[in-house]
Amino acid sequence: MQVQTRHTPTFGVARIVLAQGEAVQADAEAMLASSFGITTSRPSRGQPPVFTAPAGGGWIDLAPGHAGDVYPLGFDGKTGWSVAPGAVLARPSTVRRDHPWPPLQALFGGDSGFLDHFSGSGQLVLATRGPVDALTLEAGELITVRPAFLVAYPDTIQVRLRALDPAGPQSVRTGEGLALDFAGPGTVLVQARR
Repeated sequence: MQVQTRHTPTFGVARIVLAQGEAVQADAEAMLASSFGITTSRPSRGQPPVFTAPAGGGWIDLAPGHAGDVYPLGFDGKTGWSVAPGAVLARPSTVRRDHPWPPLQALFGGDSGFLDHFSGSGQLVLATRGPVDALTLEAGELITVRPAFLVAYPDTIQVRLRALDPAGPQSVRTGEGLALDFAGPGTVLVQARR
């Protein structure tokens, strides 16, 4: 699977080029166009459809339902990523959603929280509101990110969840009233709009 992007960072479109028999899972409403012969199947009720390339391969163009960037996030088979829910535009079968994932359960105090964890190899295509900024942290460097702007961060970076105002309203399901503190080294992906 190869990912080509265009019209970024404002109105991103991802062209996913598939070899014969390769497949990608994506929201049916996001399909803008495809080469002839791409087939669609639904693995189970409530799951997004799977688009599969015919003999000779093919492509599918995906456009998110909101303005912003599309960002291919590479997985090397070793390091997983915690990703904001709703940010995934397309997922190959070689990248899996890990649910539940114990470190996220620990971060959120046993709740499901406002992040999903993915691991495997290949490219997870993300759709964001606004351009993506990759904030690269040196060893020992600290930053704070509001959950509404967070896109993803790797397992290799240290993270702590805290209340912005201990007396104010907070929700581990939405991120309201919370902040994430990150310690480098590592890269944190944020979106420029919420």
